[in-house]
Amino acid sequence: MEDLTIEITEEMAGERVDKAVSSIDEDWSRSQIANWVKEGAVKVNGIIVKPNYKVRLQDIIIVTPPELEELDVVPEDLNLEIVYEDEDVLVVNKPKGMVVHPAPGHADGTLVNGLMHHCTDLSGINGVVRPGIVHRIDKDTSGLLMVAKNDVAHTSLVDQLVKKTVTRKYVALVHGHIPHDKGTIQAPIARDPKERQNMAIVDKGKHAVTHFRVLERFGDFTLVECRLETGRTHQIRVHMKYIGYPLVGDPKYGPKKTMDVGGQALHAEVIGFVHPKTNEYMEFSAEPPAEFSELLESLRDKD
Repeated sequence: MEDLTIEITEEMAGERVDKAVSSIDEDWSRSQIANWVKEGAVKVNGIIVKPNYKVRLQDIIIVTPPELEELDVVPEDLNLEIVYEDEDVLVVNKPKGMVVHPAPGHADGTLVNGLMHHCTDLSGINGVVRPGIVHRIDKDTSGLLMVAKNDVAHTSLVDQLVKKTVTRKYVALVHGHIPHDKGTIQAPIARDPKERQNMAIVDKGKHAVTHFRVLERFGDFTLVECRLETGRTHQIRVHMKYIGYPLVGDPKYGPKKTMDVGGQALHAEVIGFVHPKTNEYMEFSAEPPAEFSELLESLRDKD
């Protein structure tokens, strides 16, 4: 497996090395990275450091992930909707209700199970249960994901995410009438200290920025486009709740009295990135699923 190279930016400077590396990919836990540091699999400027080493601007971190175990995830024919594919990357339109990768309680039926049936050439950087996975969306969020088919492509796509050059646009239906046409939410996100299963706005959380613009208003509901500048866990859901417009159907962050639409009304509609090999910018879009569109039509009929 190829090493992953990270150059420390101003935003990351001053953080512990284990925190800095784990922030690159949220599938890598801080404790996992700390163990890698102790094992010498993470070097800063060519030197083995301790997990509490504070990184400096322009430090070069080389991560050499441990050798992969034999993959024990069963391929499944899940009839995935592949929007684009070549020898380096593919773009898939994940359906609502599908978990991205195996985890406790979700050993099968995941996007990874489907990808392994679809193709055998997936990157190995993210370990044995997350081959090819560069970024995630929540189980009940539908929409586009980019997948790496080799480690070189994986490193390139992750680097683009870190540098905030990937285009990620979502459509969301929220409670409330947003009076202004656009806005930017900048509020740090971390685990909720009271509810560890949830994320929350926390002063010492990770930097998080969401740009939004209103697409349509339906009385007590508003359809918005959200563009991610950062990609924190549950970012749109937490940010929209923070400004007083929680997502319709959101079981974690929405109001108790919300429409039952099988989870949050959120769809990853647009993904754009520079191809790892050709250096060509590519952008893809996918319409929201039928039930999302039907919900909007019902609101238009009532309006």
